[in-house]
Amino acid sequence: MQRRYDESGRPPIEEALKRVSTKYELVHAAAKRVKQLLKEYEEFIIREGRKGEVKKLTFKAIEDIAEGRVRVISLKSLFKS
Repeated sequence: MQRRYDESGRPPIEEALKRVSTKYELVHAAAKRVKQLLKEYEEFIIREGRKGEVKKLTFKAIEDIAEGRVRVISLKSLFKS
């Protein structure tokens, strides 16, 4: 899937918000994803993206959520009967 960024190079937050219930859930999910990525990468940045730009792990986490590479499970869905 092709990465979509706005003019400032920010991740697709609107797409990520479609995959979660609230913006707070997105923040929590992104923080959790960053912790996972930190275990995988020793550096705080990943060199990829447009023209070999430096990408922060927070951008990568939001991008992963937006593109469906990470599944976010809501607490509400766990307690539905």
